[in-house]
Amino acid sequence: ALELVDFKNALEQFQDLVEKMIIQNTKENSGLYTTDGDKIDYDKFSSTTRTLFGPAVKDQNIQTFFRKIMSNPDERPEWPEIFGCFKEERNDMSSPSKESMILLVSEKQQITHSVVKRKDVIKGIVKVPLQHLTITASQRGVLTVFNKQGKSFFSYSFYFHQDTAWITGCTYLPNLKYVVAVTESTIILWDYKSKDSKSNGFVIKPMKNCLLCVCTVTVADNLAKDTILMGDDKGYVYLLTITSDDFIMKQSKAGKESQFKVLDSESFDIPKRKLHDDWVGKIKYFSALKRFGSCSTDSTNSFVLDDIKRLEDQLPVKEFSVPKGVNAFTYCGKAKVIVTGG
Repeated sequence: ALELVDFKNALEQFQDLVEKMIIQNTKENSGLYTTDGDKIDYDKFSSTTRTLFGPAVKDQNIQTFFRKIMSNPDERPEWPEIFGCFKEERNDMSSPSKESMILLVSEKQQITHSVVKRKDVIKGIVKVPLQHLTITASQRGVLTVFNKQGKSFFSYSFYFHQDTAWITGCTYLPNLKYVVAVTESTIILWDYKSKDSKSNGFVIKPMKNCLLCVCTVTVADNLAKDTILMGDDKGYVYLLTITSDDFIMKQSKAGKESQFKVLDSESFDIPKRKLHDDWVGKIKYFSALKRFGSCSTDSTNSFVLDDIKRLEDQLPVKEFSVPKGVNAFTYCGKAKVIVTGG
């Protein structure tokens, strides 16, 4: 509540500053003189804005806001633009709800820890709210777990070396407490909590097709097992359930890979079903709907939304066609809508 009050006071002072600038600009355009002591130039506007809002504002947004005021004071910018938030033009005159006008700048936080080197990119970011974890996986094999304790972040990084295969996605197993990453031909299970976390994990291989995405199926039970969904470059979606017993019973005698124990993929029951005629770009499980979604650039079977049981039978699935396919999607429980991007 105190943060909201402070923000409200800061916002009122900022709007007063903008009004003074507009009056000043109008007088100058009319030929009226403004004394140097009262004049609000860019440096004064920038320093005052930073004093009010702190690091929540960026130089680029301050410059853009100042330029808009000075170039056309009759059409003043909206205050959210100082934080880089821009509203779209709307034809209707309906007033926005109070909730849509709230901007919680205090929730913004930045992790400055560098987890990748040059010529490497982040391929997956997963947030685990219950564990206060944020997990990242880089293309070249750097797995990092950020553990938030208070206002600080502690990280545990591990480099999974592979000769040719790149990591394409990651997720988290809430029951087994493992980090999962998929490559073009393997599934990596990393026990980041182990004292020797750099060598305590498992690799499931080989996978026949190239794995492109992965997600966790969240359920209400607390059993010692977790289920993941994966999509590949041939349009297949896989269902894999992993238990703690698998780590003991299914170890292979094959050579080590980054000192991880190897599990033979043939020893697992991995139902799969071809749902798309092109790459599976993204897969996600919605616990509120008890359904999974998968998308592809396939124009015929662009987006599938159905029960995971459909991966084990041949019953028809609920699918939607979008020209040129779907690249991304998400679900909003409050609005009860699914949005896709092509």
